Amino acid sequence: MEILMVEDSLTFARITMMALRRGGIAHCFTWLTDGQEALEFLHQGGKYRRSPRPDLILLDLGLPKIDGREVLADIKSDDKLRCIPVVVMTVSTSDEDRIESERLDVEAYLTKPVDLGKFLELVSDLSEYWHEDMIVPTVG
Repeated sequence: MEILMVEDSLTFARITMMALRRGGIAHCFTWLTDGQEALEFLHQGGKYRRSPRPDLILLDLGLPKIDGREVLADIKSDDKLRCIPVVVMTVSTSDEDRIESERLDVEAYLTKPVDLGKFLELVSDLSEYWHEDMIVPTVG
């Protein structure tokens, strides 16, 4: 599973990486710290022209340069990106942020500090879905 995390907090990024390792979820992990860089990565622009397409995006809303809300709106308005599951992980407790994220069909809206057990369960469920989606039926 190819995971893209867009998070400006080194502490929270480390906690997430550690949780994924301890959870035994097979993954490749890319960590970016601002919204502008995330959009370049997702649209394979500039130095990211050969970037892998993520199977899961972990997105903070409060990002520098380009806000996470704008990144989410861009992802969900792009035909090539909108099917990638997005999990919002934010300190925002704003009902407006939650409602807008849900309107844009995020997989989950988690408020920091995140319950790591629930987070791992969610990623594990998404991982299983991803594996099932990758299975090619055999003819026979």
